[in-house]
Amino acid sequence: MPAASPDRSILFIGVNYAPEPTGISPYTTGMAEGLAGRGHDVSVITSFPHYPWWRIPAEYRHLPARDETNGVRVRRLRHYIPHRPSTIRRALFELSFGVRALFTRWRSPDVVVVISPALLASRLVAARARLQGIPVVTWVQDIYTLGVGQASSGRGKGLIARVERSLADASHRVVVIHDRFRSMFVEGVGTSAPIDVVRNWSHVPDVSGDRRAETRGRMHWADDDVIVLHAGAMGAKQGLENVVYAAREATRRGSRVRFVLLGDGNQREHLESLGADPRLDFVDPLPDDRFLDTLAAADVLLANERPGLTEMSVPSKLTTYFATGLPVVAAVDSSSTTHDEVLASGAGPVVAAGDPVALVDAIEALDAQPGAAASYGASGRAYRAAHLTSSAAINAFEQTLTQAITA
Repeated sequence: MPAASPDRSILFIGVNYAPEPTGISPYTTGMAEGLAGRGHDVSVITSFPHYPWWRIPAEYRHLPARDETNGVRVRRLRHYIPHRPSTIRRALFELSFGVRALFTRWRSPDVVVVISPALLASRLVAARARLQGIPVVTWVQDIYTLGVGQASSGRGKGLIARVERSLADASHRVVVIHDRFRSMFVEGVGTSAPIDVVRNWSHVPDVSGDRRAETRGRMHWADDDVIVLHAGAMGAKQGLENVVYAAREATRRGSRVRFVLLGDGNQREHLESLGADPRLDFVDPLPDDRFLDTLAAADVLLANERPGLTEMSVPSKLTTYFATGLPVVAAVDSSSTTHDEVLASGAGPVVAAGDPVALVDAIEALDAQPGAAASYGASGRAYRAAHLTSSAAINAFEQTLTQAITA
């Protein structure tokens, strides 16, 4: 299939972009810059950096509203950002960004790419694009219809489903990030829009452990500590109470297992309020180089989800984890996409979500079998090299853009 013409004008609109360190930002940024590097005229309308902190850190408050970075024109909008997101506040957050994006100059692009989340903002933007006769591609990172039922009481699920279907139906093409998302999007959302799969990729190089001893010393980790590190957002869907309880179990046993929660999010204060434990550390978000060194200095990397989560998202942290050559333990439901992804990669064992005893058991078993741990880590790296490259993702996205523009 032919690639998109090199003179295409592409506009991305989404709330997450560099220098946000985690979540969707690395993928939107990587795709925009990758397409610009192939000769496309790429621009982005986005927010000021706010995730995973749910505030704009001091170092980012004075970023220019207009900038050009790595060949991409970036326009940043100021809008409402809730410090403690709830369903209503999250809706206001999305709507406030969407309204600002709606009335911002677009420069007549050949195609508009909206990123969901944010769903409500994307729906507003798609409506304007259709009125102007501009093709719309919706890039789905999370399926809201499933997420509302899994991460909350489910109130408003019908309304969210209608909005999500309306967005899909208004799109010339929909992009999802996993094969299971395609079938779940059709079944859960009910759209007849064409759906393409473009996998999220590993956006970091192979992570070296050359500074392992130095980093462990800086982090005050003992040589015999078995460091289990969870990186990224601390939100409701991560269900990190499980890690707090696992740390208590490790302390009760006198285990060498030590859990580290690296990052921030709207549940961090709650998690810290559950009580200090000698086998649990909280670490603030780190600059990229120190972040990667810290990952590499761990012994096991953790993907943890709230019980009951199934198809709503694939943790972006997995693509980074696989770059380290370390084993990954997933504490997730057997029906989740994360469960399937970790098993497909061979990167590590999976235990039931919300079972702290099983989590500690699995980590102690890995510690007792260093050969198996090394094999898991090597498998994760091999899976990343075979399936999760940026070049493959950009190729597939170009094909989607061509089909949307020429439909």
